[in-house]
Amino acid sequence: MNADTAAPVAPHVSPIPSASPVSPMLLRLADERATGALLRDHGTLYLAEGRVVHAESPAAPGIDILLTAGGRLPHEGWQRAIDEAGARREVGRYLVDSGRIGGGELEICHLGALYDAAFFALAPGSGPTRFRYGVGHWIGRVRPVPAAAVERETLRRRELLDQVWPYPAVDTAPVVPRAPAPGQSVTRRQRALLELADGVRTPAAIAWALGRPAFHTLLEVRRLAAAGLIGTPPDPPPGARPGRAGRPARPVLPAWIAEVSADPDIALLRRLRDALEANL
Repeated sequence: MNADTAAPVAPHVSPIPSASPVSPMLLRLADERATGALLRDHGTLYLAEGRVVHAESPAAPGIDILLTAGGRLPHEGWQRAIDEAGARREVGRYLVDSGRIGGGELEICHLGALYDAAFFALAPGSGPTRFRYGVGHWIGRVRPVPAAAVERETLRRRELLDQVWPYPAVDTAPVVPRAPAPGQSVTRRQRALLELADGVRTPAAIAWALGRPAFHTLLEVRRLAAAGLIGTPPDPPPGARPGRAGRPARPVLPAWIAEVSADPDIALLRRLRDALEANL
């Protein structure tokens, strides 16, 4: 067995502690039933009456990518929703009312995007935390989530990654494939990931290219690293961020979409938690 097919040897790096806390400010704002945007270096969480109603992170494909990259919603359909309902902060409602997507399907996709972005936004050491009261997001009314549930899920995901392969350097480094051992196989999802592993794209870039949640891609990357099918690099320099090479182009958005906008009324919708968990 040559060096490319040998069983992986754990590199000399220190794993991130799995018990790292999430933002204390998030839980305080939940207790206050605050409405606004929690701004961190790695992303933003939007709250309404103390519940998380949306999340975004530059490390995670947004709901627009999750809906359009796989062909579930044409780019033209998303762009039309932005043009028609974005300024009113009712993009989600427009997509459902116009018949472009079912309410349950939108809810599942939105929850997936929310938890995915929140995982990165709440990463340890992600810089100062600020809160802007009374602001919201243009997606509008979809499905609020208790802040405590976001905390639990974020911690669960951290622990899961470290259980699989406790070397976070693979999360942000270019994915470098290695030759499989004789008889070693991969799943269809892993094969699609490895086809994009060119030594340049990072896990985040591959997630964007595939239109998949970034956390799910990280999980597959760690499984592949544990199996010796991709290399595990040394720890990245402090402050390194997920790369963005290879991202698909987003639909063109009007200038106002980049601004945090007023959001006076976020209502509860029925949640499909079981369906979401089945897709994790």
